Amino acid sequence: MYSKEFIREIPKSDLHVHLDGSLRLTTLIELAKEQNVSLPSYTPEGLMETVFKTAYKDLPEYLQGFGLTCAVMRNAESLERIAYEFALDNAAEGVYYVEVRFGPYLHVHEKLDVETVIGSVYRGMDRAKKEINKTKAANGLPNFEYGIIVSNLRMFSAESSAYYKKIMDALSWLPKKDIFAQASLQLARAAVDIRDRKGYPIVGFDLAGAEHGYPAIDHVEAFTYAHRNFMKKTVHAGEAYGAESIFQAITALHADRIGHGYLLFSKEALTNPEITNKEEYLKKLTEYIADRRITIEVCLTSNRQTNPNLSDISKHSLKEMLKHNLSVTLCTDNRTISQTSVSEEIELAIKNFDITPGALRNMIVYGFKRSFFPGSYVEKRDYVRSIIDYYEKICQKHGVPSR
Repeated sequence: MYSKEFIREIPKSDLHVHLDGSLRLTTLIELAKEQNVSLPSYTPEGLMETVFKTAYKDLPEYLQGFGLTCAVMRNAESLERIAYEFALDNAAEGVYYVEVRFGPYLHVHEKLDVETVIGSVYRGMDRAKKEINKTKAANGLPNFEYGIIVSNLRMFSAESSAYYKKIMDALSWLPKKDIFAQASLQLARAAVDIRDRKGYPIVGFDLAGAEHGYPAIDHVEAFTYAHRNFMKKTVHAGEAYGAESIFQAITALHADRIGHGYLLFSKEALTNPEITNKEEYLKKLTEYIADRRITIEVCLTSNRQTNPNLSDISKHSLKEMLKHNLSVTLCTDNRTISQTSVSEEIELAIKNFDITPGALRNMIVYGFKRSFFPGSYVEKRDYVRSIIDYYEKICQKHGVPSR
């Protein structure tokens, strides 16, 4: 029923994608040569064999690629180019709306500040948007739109980046969890200030990084600040730790969306001894998420690559999410490191789950409705309406029921 051409043509979104995990390999190689960054190979084929694989043995191996990508993202020109190409690559596969997320602190050093990092990504995305929309306007298609999500890490070390080392040195007398919390708060303040002062489309604040041992609640002050300044929130949760992590993200950090949520239904992953009735706890949490339409950003390929126990993708909790009628949208997480695209994530879901026309439509539409769209509410409604109309047009063209 769903041909590759149909999947390519329907309007898609990506609400969970990291810029530093989504570089063109040819660009990585070129920038590495310019900046004297050592790579294990200087061909795309060699890098896919040694670093950016289709399968990884564990999360640490998966994360190795970020060390190489971040190493070439250390000047304004590189950041702008990478963002520009990222937007073009998304548009080329039929992505009409994307929220690019990245951690500014990973790129800051003595010659590059937070505002320049964010501004460089903005300039690259906006330049691409203008070019893309000239073509779309000429063909009567909906616009390509984007938002920027600023990410901070749950934990870091002095080796994470030059700026993180500076923070660690400056606050060395504090317990580490307090250092992490202060870094989050200062980044939240910077994101709000730059959004309001420069007008950049910074639409959300994110918390990423290792869940186990680094609870979301430690960052409550930063997310409260974002919340009070009308900035949307998304939190990586339920990726490598149980449903308690999702609960904290929603209740303490005011999360509007959840990144991954893979372990939402896992009783085995619940480790809090105070939760005596695990089944009832998970039921109530699921109902809470469903009732408030808290959208889960599902990343199938990435979850399979970072969770050794998930060798069969048909066992992914997306099946239960759909069964409980949760608001979910399919995302890439990292286009390069996971070697995937939004179209491939949709194909993977269709092959492994009972994706009815209605379910597919819901996942596509949720990606736009639950986006942190940078315009006004009225503008967002008009934009979503144009996307739905175009989706139905493509369904009619391919003989696919739209519901």
